[in-house]
Parts: sequence; C-alpha cells; structure tokens
Amino acid sequence: MKKTISIVIPCYNEEENVIPLANALRTCFQEKLQNYHYELLFIDNDSQDKTRENLRALCREDKGIKAIFNAKNFGQFNSPYYGMLNSTGDATILMAADFQDPVEMIPKFVEAWEEGYRIVIGVKTESNESKLMYALRGIYYKLIRKMSSVDQISQFTGFGLYDKGFISVMQSLDDPTPFLRGIVAELGYRRKDIPYMQPKRRAGVTHNNFYTLYDAAMLSFTSYTKVGLRLAVFFGGIFAGISMLVGLVYLIMKLIWWDRFPAGMAPMLIGMLFLGSVQIFFIGLLGEYILSINQRVMKRPLVVEEERLNFSEQAEQATGESSTSEQAISGDSSSEQPAQDACESSTSEQATKVSSSIEKASIEE
Repeated sequence: MKKTISIVIPCYNEEENVIPLANALRTCFQEKLQNYHYELLFIDNDSQDKTRENLRALCREDKGIKAIFNAKNFGQFNSPYYGMLNSTGDATILMAADFQDPVEMIPKFVEAWEEGYRIVIGVKTESNESKLMYALRGIYYKLIRKMSSVDQISQFTGFGLYDKGFISVMQSLDDPTPFLRGIVAELGYRRKDIPYMQPKRRAGVTHNNFYTLYDAAMLSFTSYTKVGLRLAVFFGGIFAGISMLVGLVYLIMKLIWWDRFPAGMAPMLIGMLFLGSVQIFFIGLLGEYILSINQRVMKRPLVVEEERLNFSEQAEQATGESSTSEQAISGDSSSEQPAQDACESSTSEQATKVSSSIEKASIEE
C-alpha cells in the first residue's frame, strides 16, 4: 500500500501563489514521488483577496487537495500548527505558500525519512532576502541559542518533514501559543538537517513587519529562556551593591571634608535616572513573561474554523489518487466547471466527527 505524504501550506493573501504551488507540488509527485499519495492541505488565515476563491477551484478539481478557512486571522504560529494537527499522512511537510520553501526539497526530505529520520528539516545557508535582515536573523539565532536551555536551531523557519509519530506528540501538547521551532528542538526525535538556499518570494508582498518579528522573538525568548529574569536579579543585586558602596564613600568624604566637599544634585539625579530606566526595562521584560503565561492560562483554541473543504470520508480515500496529468488549473478560476458537490464543506462541529471517522478509516486500512 502506498504511503501518504501530507503537505501543509498556511496562506494569507496568496492569490497569485496557491494555484502555481499546487500545480508544482502535483508535478513533483507525478515525476519524482510516484510511489506516494499526496494530501495538499491549505489553511487560510482569513485572506482578504481571491485566495479562498482559488482554493475552492483547486478543491473542485482535485479531491487530494483540502482547505481549512479560519474565521479570522489567528497569527503566524497557531494557523500552521493547527494545519499540521489536521493532516492525516504518514508524514507531514510544512512549507510556505510563497515559494520561498523550494518544492525541490520535498524528495530529499522523503528520502531522508525513508532512511529512518523521523524529522527532516531545511536549514537556510543563504537567502535572497535583504542581506541586513538575514544578518539580523543570524545574530538573533546566536543569542537565543546561548541564552536558551534548549539547543535552538539556527536559520530554521519550520520548513521540513515530520513523521506522524511526532505529529501525535504535537497533538498531545496543550499549548494555545505553540512555537514549532522550539518544540522541534526540545521534543523532536533524531533529525536530519538539509541545507538550502532560500529564493525570493514568487509574487505578492511579505506580511512580516517589525511587530510580527518582535512577536516571534519574544515568544521564543519567554518560552525557552530564563536569562531575562535571572539577569534582572543579578543586575539589580550588583547595582544595589554599587549604590550602597558609592553612598558610603560619599558619607565618609562628607564627614571628613564637611565644608570642602559639596555633594551636589548632579550625582543624585544621574543615579536616579539610571536606576529608574533599568527598573522600567525589567518591568517591561517581566510583563512579556506574564503576557506569555496569561495566554497559556486562558486555554483558548488554536483557531476557530469557518469552513473546511474536501474533508469527507470519500475524499480521504481518494487522497492523492487524482492524476496530475489532468488539466492544470489556470489563474482564472472562472473557467472551472462548477462541481460544488466534490468540495463538501461543513461547520467546525461537524469537523470533529469527520476527523474521528478519518482516523478509524486509516486504522482499518
């Protein structure tokens, strides 16, 4: 029996990329992975362009393609993680929709997986993105590796293959704010790192900005380091000792040279401003840790689904069996023949029942 490889593709406003990526992936399976079924799972994070329209056309064309539509944008971490939890293949590959994760890497991942590696990841050695951004990312990875108690993976974005055993580990975690890169480093099986050069985005614009990058950095920092709080303790202790010593020296000098030694206001103001700024910094850092704790304590769901397509038992049995020699979908989805019955949708409540039936079917197989 052929094994199934699931490809999870999170997307947000990727109307120009989803159809070419689906065609490229199907071609890859047709030419290089003929002995495997495919499951292409797109999870859309509330796109505001024609991404969902194009995904509907893909699902009508091929039952091996599935889609989950989120009710709103749940962020850059929750949506991919949730998509991986809903994959059903023997192995799951996570990749971006903008072609910055090369499709040519997939056969290499599968080959290493068949060699016995349960996790195979892509590690960037070069990038066609901004050299400044690449350098800053490198500095960040070096810092986080030194500060973290877990050996973090440098230049790793999540692009890689994960065995279904590791997907089961992910499903067992009860974390409403998962950080996949840290989870792989902390809980992952023996893995293989495959270097690659990251190309430029094929079309569209990146949705990363200072806030999203800061959010990613602080999530990893507060989840996997104790340095911030320990530094506050050490820093406060050291400067408290220095302040006491300086105060004692001032007192002695004033007592000895009472008339000739004016204490003045400048040293006091400088000291107060310095210590005040240090306190504000560490209070803010403490707030980041508290925010991280608060998000986890609330136990909110990873995402709320609005709709899912092709998640039926019949579609599951047909996963990846659609011939890729069929006519490729063009960017103009208006030329597609309407076949809405092949693209069944359900509410999030029905999704739970469907998932259980899928699992039973896969066990019986």
